[in-house]
Amino acid sequence: MRRVYLVLGLTFVALGFVGAFLPVLPTTPFLILAAACFARSSRRLESWLLDHPRLGPTLRAWRDRGAIPRSAKLMSLAGTSISFLLFWIGGTPGPLLMASVGALMLAGLVYVFTRPTL
Repeated sequence: MRRVYLVLGLTFVALGFVGAFLPVLPTTPFLILAAACFARSSRRLESWLLDHPRLGPTLRAWRDRGAIPRSAKLMSLAGTSISFLLFWIGGTPGPLLMASVGALMLAGLVYVFTRPTL
């Protein structure tokens, strides 16, 4: 199982790296998953992630307190709002689909904004 977690951790780091350059792919959730996989497979790689000067503070805050930085919360709100607006304008969703997508996006925002702020 240790090798499986190591491969998963490396895959999540790669996805997180790609997500740093593509706006549709999130970086932090993949790195949180990578740190969790490395905790079960490689203490060295886990330490590398948690001690990284740019990534480490956010990952440690999530691990210790489940905290999300205020800037990330605001970016989440902006991205979700723009996405819903594009969904609404760009297509012709029926009322049920529009309500379903809106409820799902709102649930995500509620989750993000109920986490402690970093």
